[in-house]
Parts: sequence; C-alpha cells; structure tokens
Amino acid sequence: MFTGIITGLGTVREVAPLGGSQDMRLVIATPVAEAAWTGTASIPLGASIACSGCCLTAIATGPDWFAVNVSDETLSKTTLGTWAPGTAVNLERPLKVGDELGGHIVAGHCDGVGDVLSATPDHGSTRWVFRVPDALARYIAPKGSVAVNGVSLTVNEVQGSTFGVNIIPHTASVTSFGTLKVGDPVNIEIDTLARYVARLQEFR
Repeated sequence: MFTGIITGLGTVREVAPLGGSQDMRLVIATPVAEAAWTGTASIPLGASIACSGCCLTAIATGPDWFAVNVSDETLSKTTLGTWAPGTAVNLERPLKVGDELGGHIVAGHCDGVGDVLSATPDHGSTRWVFRVPDALARYIAPKGSVAVNGVSLTVNEVQGSTFGVNIIPHTASVTSFGTLKVGDPVNIEIDTLARYVARLQEFR
C-alpha cells in the first residue's frame, strides 16, 4: 500500500522487450540526492515500488537504479507502454505501519488511462483538467481523492468524464507534473472506498 506522497523523481534508463512476449523490462534511475532512495542496492529483491502510480516488483538493484518486469496486462491498463529512456517517473516506497498517512490509501493498481485536457495558471497554482474513461467517471467525486500518475490529489470539480485539481509549485517541482503537457496520457487510480461503495450499491 502507498499514500500518493511522492518521495523521489526517477528517470527511465532502459526499456527492453522480454523474449517474444509483449512484456518488457524497465531499468529506472533513482534520485541519488533524495534520502529515501540513497543506497538503492539495499532494496530487497521482490520489494514493491510505485512507479507513477503503478505497483511494480524490484527484480534487480544497483547503487542508483532498480529494474522491474512489466506484464502485458499492466501495459494494457497504464501508460508504461509509452515510456522511453528519459521519461520522468514518480517514485514511492511502500507504506510502513506507523508512517504518516499524508495522502490517501493508494494500492498501486491503476484502473485506467486518462489524458490532460488543460493546464491553466490559477493565482499561485495551476488548475489541471483531466478526462477519464466513462467507466471510471462515476467513482470520482468533488472533494474526494484520486491518484494521477501516483500523486494523491483532491478533486475540485467533476463534469461528466472530466475533473479538475490544483497543483502547487512544490508538487510540480518534485513530481512529473513539472514536465506534463496537454494531451499527455496519465495513470488513474480511483479511491478504494469509492470502488467498494459502488460495488455495495449493486446489491441493494
């Protein structure tokens, strides 16, 4: 489990196909200046790491990098298939018992891919508007939580299949929001509570 509070901005170093399958292997460089990522080689093999909101398993590590395998199923539900060397990746280590829950409960299981409709300066922040698949729109509510590329955000408003959030300069500087552009695809994870509430409504 994660919280959606990004602890480092990594970069895709290598992308390689795995045999004749649709799966691929990623090598992600970690930010050596960030305390949470110093000594990446000490991360145990099999550890979970949220990569722009997608929970992946570390299969190899080095002083400033880790490698993961990505399945075809994950590629079909996320933006990872578009990643190339140089792509910025939001990184978060798993939540430990007793850690501060600064965002909201994030599973790292992306529900689908949305896209950026607009980014407009709004006083001291930027108002971002995203469009999501219709099947996900019903789970997103004003003042509720949503994870966009792994970042825990509070929803400002919802109109049909679109929703808006505000991003402050600090968040833009420590996440991939600093390089995100209109038209870019983003990983979306709906709030777990919303998912179960909707499921319970089906049995009423």
